[in-house]
Amino acid sequence: MLKGLKIITQILFLYVFYLIGSWIQSTFTLPIPGSIIGMILLFIFLLINVIHEKWVKEGANWMVSHLVLFIIPATVGIMNFFSFFKGKGLLLILIVLVSTAMVLISTSFSTQWIIRRKKDHI
Repeated sequence: MLKGLKIITQILFLYVFYLIGSWIQSTFTLPIPGSIIGMILLFIFLLINVIHEKWVKEGANWMVSHLVLFIIPATVGIMNFFSFFKGKGLLLILIVLVSTAMVLISTSFSTQWIIRRKKDHI
């Protein structure tokens, strides 16, 4: 019971960052989604130790472990825009392939950089 309450509290804490990011986005009419702005703010606060990792770790882990439940509604929502995507199958395949390659490359470079950094600190 106590662990569940802790997770709910941490998720609400993360949700506050989403709300702040959405407020910033709508106030300044930025082209970046509010959720991304909130995530960047959270990342910055974690980097400068204003927020400690333990304050959000369990809630974030719970959300990541249930990520599929959050993605399904967005994926189903795409069906409302079928006419928009109609006839662009080849372009969509190309976009998926290029974006996947970009993710793989950036992840490999990031991982190598972190491994080298850890070796230097040991």
